[in-house]
Amino acid sequence: MWLKNVWYVAGFEAELEDSAVIARRFLDTPVVMYRTSSGQLAALDDLCPHRLMPLSAGKRVGDQLQCGYHGMRFGPDGVCTEAPGQARPSDKACITSYPLQARHGLLWIWMGKPNLAKPNLIPDVHWYQDPAWVPSDGYHLIQADLRLLNDNLLDLSHESYVHTRTIGNEEEESIANFPLEVTVEGDRLVRAHREMPNIDPPPFFAMILDHKGRIDRWQTAINLAPGINMTDVGVYPVGTARKDAFVGHVLHLLTPETDHSTHYFWSMTRNYRLDNAPLTQAIRDAVNLTFDEDREVLEVQQAQIARLGGAIPRVALRLDEAPLRARRLLAALVEREQADPDYVMEPLPLIDDRYLQG
Repeated sequence: MWLKNVWYVAGFEAELEDSAVIARRFLDTPVVMYRTSSGQLAALDDLCPHRLMPLSAGKRVGDQLQCGYHGMRFGPDGVCTEAPGQARPSDKACITSYPLQARHGLLWIWMGKPNLAKPNLIPDVHWYQDPAWVPSDGYHLIQADLRLLNDNLLDLSHESYVHTRTIGNEEEESIANFPLEVTVEGDRLVRAHREMPNIDPPPFFAMILDHKGRIDRWQTAINLAPGINMTDVGVYPVGTARKDAFVGHVLHLLTPETDHSTHYFWSMTRNYRLDNAPLTQAIRDAVNLTFDEDREVLEVQQAQIARLGGAIPRVALRLDEAPLRARRLLAALVEREQADPDYVMEPLPLIDDRYLQG
């Protein structure tokens, strides 16, 4: 089961430029999204109630969607405006509309009770559209449960084994060997923080620093239930000041497609060399490769779970503390929402400045 009374990322706002129509599945519900000529955002069930054809398989006519089978038309509120062959459409022909908002350069959809969808509940990920930061962004569709992705992002010790070409150190300096501090805030946020002083720079960080000598590095994995993740990372050459570190906020914005597939909208936003377009592209390419490597591991895990049954981890390690805490928080939130369908979580800030200050 999923949390429903929460804002999920539905896409990048730029995807709805011009007269675009986007069809995606959220929480196993097909949805079609578009922006009207007046700028209104619309999200509707991608299903004509007549003979169950997806509206996205039809065409857009002005600010309405026309079914490609018999020509029924629907407005941005889901009301049927035209049914060819009869003077007035049936009142039963309406389809469900969902609250859709644009914030921080992203589209956010609310799949729960519409009257609870307050814009102030949208998580603060402003770095994606902040002029002091530059994003390198992308998208993956991962054939794995949302919780497996949360696990992966909260336990970054796998970097030394999965990501040797990009962000991982050699096994002699395995991330797992550096002390881990796990903290929980409220009923929905987990942070897992590491300081990694005086290490060899992984290839990705040598590239962005343009420096081959040893570095100091911090890394905080952050999870805001159900699927807002951020990796806060700072790197700087040994002997230089922490306040001058190159800082990246890697946004991992996860939305369930089904119970075994997840939309993964991502962006690494940085505070350095802001006008360097080749660096922006190089970071995008490197992050894309990194998440391709994650996808391979995650999809194998999902296939193994389907084949063998049961839950993971089968045997827990100390490294699993943050993922297991996050899983328990998410399960408790789902249970609470099922008991109280009007329950809504309060927003929490992702960043804790004490990690930035050292």
